[in-house]
This record gives sequence, structure tokens and C-alpha cells, in this order.
Amino acid sequence: MAARIDHTVTSGTFSLDGQTFDVDNNVWVVGDDTECVVIDAPHDVNAILAVVDGRRVTAIIATHAHDDHVRVAPQLARATGAPVLLHPADRVLWDLVHPDEPPSGTLDDGQTIEVGGTTLIVLHTPGHSPGACCLYAPELGVVFTGDTLFAGGPGATGRSYSDFGTIVESIRGRLLTLAPDTVVHTGHGDSTTIGAEAPQLPQWLARGH
Repeated sequence: MAARIDHTVTSGTFSLDGQTFDVDNNVWVVGDDTECVVIDAPHDVNAILAVVDGRRVTAIIATHAHDDHVRVAPQLARATGAPVLLHPADRVLWDLVHPDEPPSGTLDDGQTIEVGGTTLIVLHTPGHSPGACCLYAPELGVVFTGDTLFAGGPGATGRSYSDFGTIVESIRGRLLTLAPDTVVHTGHGDSTTIGAEAPQLPQWLARGH
């Protein structure tokens, strides 16, 4: 059974630096009819479980640890028995949300995660947060970018633990090297492609000066 990508959107809030905003978050589920991984666990565990639809969850992968991406991760882990995987550099943000429930595993640059007959490759792409990671699925021709790259440009870097120059370098060095027809599935909003975003690099660089 070939791997497929399922998707839902959940709504809630994002809070950091004393401010709170309403947000809609994408949740991506990759796998086959038997097993899957969940990429980000934002606001509504039941909505995520509906997409999982009874399959065995082998991992809950956090692209980064802002609260709107990990709020129900421990609850989803308890419901599914799956480990929560997070890059260690984002532990400082995780601990703001779940100080008493550490993630059960780590993400490391170059790590591969096998699920449903396909492979996800972890790309460490700091900038939006220190431990932000993207997940590249070469057989599916997609990359899951969390809040690193959106349709229209880089993720936000105006808050604590973020840096614009770092995120642009992550995008240039780790994402724009992928094939132009690679589909970019983002943490919020519409999907795009690497080819659609690459021509904007010079203006992103100009913004950084």
C-alpha cells in the first residue's frame, strides 16, 4: 500500500512574549492504511485522531515547539502510545508549554523516519526557532516546512529565540536546494512549491540588511 498524505486544519491560539493570537494550524499525517506519523499536534486531539482513523501512530513529530504546534502533543501521545520527537534546541520553548512532560525522543539533522513504505528526512532549519526542522519526503516529492517557509516567504522571526538572517540561510541552504517541483506543505495556510518561492530569495536577503 503506497504512502499518502492526509491533512486537517485546527484552530486555537499562539502565545509567546506576553501576546496571544488566534491561529489556524495545518496538521499533516503521512503513512499508509496501517501506520502513520503525525506532523505537529496543535489544538484539537480529537480532530487529529479523526485523520489518523485507527491507524498505528509511530511518531508525533514536532516541527518546532511553539505552543500552537505542540499543545496537545502529550495528550496525543497518551492516546496513541507514540513518542513525541523534537529537536533538542527547541526544548527551551517546549518547557514553556509542557514543563512537566518532556518529549520522548529527539530529531537530529539527517535522521530518517520510515513510515508506510516511505522515508522522511529531517532537515534542521533554525531561524523561526532554534530547533525548527523540516521533513523531506523524496519519494512523495514534498517537504513539510512547519513555520520555516510559507507561500510568500519565510516564517516570522520577530519573537524570542528567532532570527531572520538564520531563517533565510536555512531556507537558502536546506530548502531551495530541493527540486523546484517539490511541494511545500506548511504549518499555516496554503501549500506552495520550492520553485515558486526560490525567485523571492534576493528580496528576503535585502530585508535582512
